Formats: sequence, C-alpha cells, structure tokens
Amino acid sequence: MRPFRPGSVILGLGLLFFATPAVLAQDAGYHDPVASEKAFPKKPYSPYAGRDFPIRPFFGDTHLHTSFSMDAGAAGARLGPGDAYRFARGEEITASSNQPVKLSRPLDFLVVADHSDGFGFFPLLMSGDPTLLSTEKGRLWYEQIKGGKGAEAAFDIIQAFSANKMPKGFPVPGAPAYRSAWQEVIKAAETYNDPGRFTTFIGFEWTVNTGGNNLHRNIIFRGNGTQAARVEPYTTIPPLGSDNPVDLWKWMAVAEEKTGSDILAIAHNGNLSNGTMFPVVEAFGKKIDKEYVETRAKWERLYEVTQMKGDGETHPLLSPTDEFADFEIWDKANLAVTQAKKKEMLEFEYARAALKNGLSLEAKLGTNPYKFGMIGSTDAHTGLPAVEEENFFGKVTVSEPNPERLTANFMTNPKIGVTIKDWEVSASGYAAVWAKENTRESIFDAMQRRETYATTGSRMIVRLFGGFDFEPKDAHDRLIARVGYSKGVPMGGDLEKAPKGKVPSFLVGALKDPIGANLDRIQIIKGWMDAKGELHEKVYDVAWSDGRKPDPKTGKLPSVGNTVDVANATWTNSIGAPELITVWKDPSFDPAQRAFYYARVIEIPTPRWTAYDAQRFGTKALPGTRMTITERAYTSPIWYTPN
Repeated sequence: MRPFRPGSVILGLGLLFFATPAVLAQDAGYHDPVASEKAFPKKPYSPYAGRDFPIRPFFGDTHLHTSFSMDAGAAGARLGPGDAYRFARGEEITASSNQPVKLSRPLDFLVVADHSDGFGFFPLLMSGDPTLLSTEKGRLWYEQIKGGKGAEAAFDIIQAFSANKMPKGFPVPGAPAYRSAWQEVIKAAETYNDPGRFTTFIGFEWTVNTGGNNLHRNIIFRGNGTQAARVEPYTTIPPLGSDNPVDLWKWMAVAEEKTGSDILAIAHNGNLSNGTMFPVVEAFGKKIDKEYVETRAKWERLYEVTQMKGDGETHPLLSPTDEFADFEIWDKANLAVTQAKKKEMLEFEYARAALKNGLSLEAKLGTNPYKFGMIGSTDAHTGLPAVEEENFFGKVTVSEPNPERLTANFMTNPKIGVTIKDWEVSASGYAAVWAKENTRESIFDAMQRRETYATTGSRMIVRLFGGFDFEPKDAHDRLIARVGYSKGVPMGGDLEKAPKGKVPSFLVGALKDPIGANLDRIQIIKGWMDAKGELHEKVYDVAWSDGRKPDPKTGKLPSVGNTVDVANATWTNSIGAPELITVWKDPSFDPAQRAFYYARVIEIPTPRWTAYDAQRFGTKALPGTRMTITERAYTSPIWYTPN
C-alpha cells in the first residue's frame, strides 16, 4: 500500500540533445532511415505515444427527468430537456422554484430519461384538454395542480399509474401529443450534443410499476436523432406496451433493427421493487430458464446502484459484518408505498446479493444474468442533476431548497404505517465512464464493456485492474493505466482459468475529487460460490490513509476520524489521503470457484445536505436526521470463471 505524498508533482524535466548526422540531415530536408533507426528505436521513448486506451473518466447522469415526465410536471417541474442540457453543460439557470442554480463543474454527458408512459400528458392536461377534464381523475389533478397541490397530484398519479387506472385521453404511442413530445426530446438532444465537449444521449425510462413495485429501466440509444425517430418509446400499458421486462428486451431487438442504432437498458436501483428486481426462481409467473438469463445478460449490462431514492449496494441484514453497509438505506416499502417491506425481499433488491446469485445461476444455466457493471445517477425529477451535498436541489420541485424540507414528508401511507421523510432523500449520484473520448459512440461502447463506476456525488477518480501478474512494484508506477491494461483487464472485465500456481491480483488506485474530501480507504469486495454451491462474501481493506494499523485480533481497521462541524456545515482535509494505490492478492483464492471482485472507495466524513440546510435556513433537524455522510464509489466488478 502506498499513500500519496503531498507535493509529489513533476515540475519539469530539462533534456539536452546533441546534434547527430541524422538530426542535421533531417534539418536539411533529408531523411536517413538507418540513422533514424539507431537514434530512435521502434519502441517510442514517450510513454504516451501510441496510447490506445481510456485516460480519463467522464462524469454524467443517465437518469434525469424534466417537465416532460408526468409526475415531475405535476409536482412543479417546469424545466424541459433543453434546460436540463444547458444546466448540465455548466450554464446557470433558474430552477422551477425560481432560484438561481449552477453546478460547481459541468458534467461530461447527460441522458434525459423522461417516462415513456405519458409523454405529452402534462402539457395536454394543463392545456385543459376536454377529454382528460371530462374524467374524474383528470379534473381532480388539474384542480390540484392549479391550486398549488401538485405534490399530492403527483403521488396520486403514481398510484393510479401503478394500478393501470389512468383516465381516458391519456397519451399513448401514435397519438399526436405523444409523438410531438418524443420529437421534442430528440430535438433537444441533437441541439445540445457537442462531440468532444458535452455528450447528450437520446433515451427514455420504461417505468413499469405494477403493484407499486419499481422495475424501471432507462433505455439509451447509441445513435442519432434520425435513427431514434424511426421508433417511439416502449410503454408499460397493454396493448401497446407491457410490464414484463422480457417484452421490453424483445422491443429493443426490433428497435435496433429499425433504427440501426445499438440500444442498452440500465436497471433502476431495486430497493423499491419489494423483492422483484433480481429474481432467481421465476419472473412474471415463468420459471427462469436459459433464454431468460441469456437475454437479460445481453441487454442489461449496467445497474444503477445508487441514486436519490437510496443506495442499492447492500443492506446490513444481507452483509452483517460490513461496517459500511448501513448507507443511505431505503427499506420501508415499495415505490408506491402500498406494501411494506419484508426482510425476505431484501436479497432480491441489492447489487451485491444479485452478483452472488448470478454466480449460482451461471453454474446452473450457463449464463450469468446479473453480470452487470456499476453506475450511479440521480433520478431527479427537477431537470437539475445537482447532487453535491452543498448544492442539492432535491428529488422533486417541491423539495428544492426551502426551510421546510428538513421536516416535511416525502411519501406517506398511513394505511400501512410507512412514512419517508424528505431528509431521507439521498443526494446521489453520478455515472463515471472510462471512455477514449467524449462522444456518444465512445461513452456508449464503454458502458457496453462495463468499464464504469458509480459515485454518490463525488468526482473521485478510481481505477481497478485484475490479472495474474501484478506485483507490489506496479503500485509505484505513475502510469497505472499502462501497467493495468498491459498486465490485466479493467473493471467490467473477465479473468478465466488461473494459470497453475497463480493467484488473481488487483491493481487499484483512487484519487480524491479535486474540490472534495480526502480518502479514508479502498476496499475490495469479493463474492464467491463454493464447491457445495453456497454463496459467500468478504470485505477486505486493501489501502488506507494515515498510517493506521488493523487490530491484530479482529483485523478491523480503526476509524479515520471525523472533522465535521455539523453546526457550521464545515470539515477539514486534515485526515485522510489525497491518493491511495496498491496491489492486492486474494489470500483465499480457490481456482475451482466462481468469484467476482469490485472496489469500494470511502471518503472521510463530510457534512450531508441536511447539515447545509440546517445551517443556511436556521432550521432544526428532526431527531434521527443524518447530518454527515461518507461519500463513496463502487467500481464494476471483475469476474473470475474457472473454465
């Protein structure tokens, strides 16, 4: 393990060249190939010459809603796709709550992923469409929104949609209002796409919510507007749509043929699915079979592990020995708050459990359906991907900065005794993608190969490589990527059948967000299946700051400490490290066992958005309100397969 040494920056190198006949000849316009070969051998001196791998991560959001989403519009969002793109690329705009807002730094890419069900519904409703207003629900929602009760209308719309009870006149594919809204979405993406500087993707969210359980997928096109316009988004309401992901995958296959564009689906974090996001026995009444696992693995290569409605890496009941498992957890109910959570549901909602179950399914059916990379995104319904703790503009417009949001309810259902407070909404997260350039094609391709990681809002830089030949000295090479790609595979990759006597080794490094907090530690999370088919997991601390030593009896690493001044919403970087890097070898490797490994990077504690609100508005937080946070990143795994 090697912590960063502050001030270790190369200031400059002076090189003195002596004139040779070859150099002089070139100056005269003559090239002597023999002399050149002697002076400049085939392997270039410059370590950057001929480099053909990603050299930086691009940060973005694959899950942002605007006023084009019916629930967002009802809740007060007035920003459209164009506003969202302008904000994401760094412009200051006026939020729907009439407050000026700007990001600390522009994002590199954005997907406006408005709900495919109901494209055009909100403007149609608020225009006083006679068909909608002739229905009881349409008239109620119209009056609620006009009367300043948009949040109530939005929640009622979600519940009506979950029960497939939308009113007559609800826009569907093929309807003029629907088609017009989709064309506007495409137009905005085409207008603001700026290859090399800022990338926009055309996309939508397939928002299946049957029974109130969240099985949403964000659908992203690799291609351009001309291609995307050849289809209209897939919806969830029959007969034009379906609530079954299998039908979505069938639509994607047809849509690729029609558009000529590659398409991918990103599963929404599953903590509000009430045990239905990652099935292992059957899905939608049909037994999981070879076709199911192969099809899911093909279309869903990424998973949204963290976002505003809670973190989805793991749960304390699933990972009781993981001291960092209890992080921004939402485990009270499903999305519609119509069914309370049961403990037995948790295994089929969280990423780490799904990664483990995927090993078992692969052994049985030949394909791992849960071989996904990790990303984060916002799921903001404001048109504002603003998730920095000190710049958090909330999940919905009524929760944009105001003195009441520390004490207000976000969702509640007295019938089942569940309330989720506004303060429980998490300021998260972003998708980090290791791509060669900032273009649709390059970023999309990186997503497909799973060379991605999730952050909870920080923009730390994280690298993970796996192989069989990494050595401790590799952690001292400042060109970590050159070593990583030459000796192994990056995050999202595969290791197969270990050479005799070899053990997987991992080169992992992290650099703090330039304007963020120092790093506490890097961990490697391993999951594996033993010879009996039983699944296991273990968390290893592999690099850490401040010279701490693990307890000799328990192996537990002491806390990094806490410098947060909650009352003033400040902290200092007097603890932690700006950079951590190490090579780690699996001490319990069995070459016959399937396994996966991913890195989790933990920052030192910092003020949570709730602390900033309390300080700025002078509001007293409710008992139990979390006031500090340890921001983190999750890399895509590297999988080991014995054959």
